[in-house]
Amino acid sequence: MANAKQIEELKQVLLVRKETITNSINDSRESIDSLKNSECNDEFDYAEVSSDSFKEGIIANQQIKELEEIDEALKRIQVGTYGVCDMCDESIAIGRLRAKPFAKFCTPCREIYEVEK
Repeated sequence: MANAKQIEELKQVLLVRKETITNSINDSRESIDSLKNSECNDEFDYAEVSSDSFKEGIIANQQIKELEEIDEALKRIQVGTYGVCDMCDESIAIGRLRAKPFAKFCTPCREIYEVEK
């Protein structure tokens, strides 16, 4: 299990990532709004604007999901359950937490979760 120092380091990683994602989401929203207001001279312009808006929306949705996972991890840190697998209640390896600081499953349980999903 991660010790207090490691958890604090991971908390800082989560907070930095949260700020980065929040800024990116805001930029994506501005970009989508700008694309919506752009002039389309023909159907090719319209197709390009539609495609760009769609891509921006997909990216923003994925980032919103990651932001929710980060917020959940920060809550687990506050209540003292961070680093404990939601499925088996065993410790999540520090290497896994460093790779994915908002992980809520240990590696074996994550594999089970993905198969059942």
